[in-house]
Amino acid sequence: MLPSLMYRLSGTALVVAGVSVDAFATGYESGHQALELFDDEAMSKAPQALRLWLMFMGASFAAGLLFVWRHPIARWVVGGFVLTILSVAVVIPVLGLTTLSGLLALIHLIFWTPGLYLLLKHRPFLAKLSPYSVWSGVMTLVIAVSFVFDIRDAAIYLDHISGAGFLS
Repeated sequence: MLPSLMYRLSGTALVVAGVSVDAFATGYESGHQALELFDDEAMSKAPQALRLWLMFMGASFAAGLLFVWRHPIARWVVGGFVLTILSVAVVIPVLGLTTLSGLLALIHLIFWTPGLYLLLKHRPFLAKLSPYSVWSGVMTLVIAVSFVFDIRDAAIYLDHISGAGFLS
């Protein structure tokens, strides 16, 4: 039921935005830039530093599972990561979208922003030293650093699919 609902909502959003799925035609190269396919080939061609960052980022989000039972902020952070995975594994293929790096950046911005907002608003990383305060500090840094690149890539992607050409 959830994938069906997400499909309908996403499809409706695309129609309302005036974006045709045909706009996502093939012909993109694999890579990690905003308008490149982020696939297995892209991962194999990615710089070692990027691959290490992605592993660290994934481990940081996974570590949040240790805190979801007692800390609502951890639920938001981990929930945003889970929704990202579901979007990439289910929604993007169902909609027939091309998995460009800029689309992934946009998904990060959508689903990770609530967790980052709560981390910055409540600042649990400034509380008494504990495993949770350390994790919350690491997550704040991980999401903030990711957003430095995600904001740029999402803007390039949105400019591309809208045909606006503001960033060309």
